[in-house]
Amino acid sequence: MQIITSKAVMPADRCDVIMKTFFGRDALKNQKLTMGTVVFPPGARVPAQGAGVHDEHEYSYIISGSILTMSGGQEYRISEGQATLIPAGEEHWAYNDGTENCEIIWVLTKP
Repeated sequence: MQIITSKAVMPADRCDVIMKTFFGRDALKNQKLTMGTVVFPPGARVPAQGAGVHDEHEYSYIISGSILTMSGGQEYRISEGQATLIPAGEEHWAYNDGTENCEIIWVLTKP
């Protein structure tokens, strides 16, 4: 078993959000997933412009707050206690248009 404490993980060098990766693809041989957390402060948007896309399925669970997102050309409001799945290859973005942080647990999996 591997155990990681959030305080021990340094956030990625991003000025807009606080992103921590707990388990990457190097955690186990042939691992096909990456797991972490991200905190969107008010006004943060990922990506900064346009939409992003990647080769992994993205699963997310909203721990606190809410966030405006677009996935597959449709906008959604997701809030604390909700989970999402963005299929691999689907363009998406996320924007915290509120006044409180939005904290999310995410998992990327290779199809």
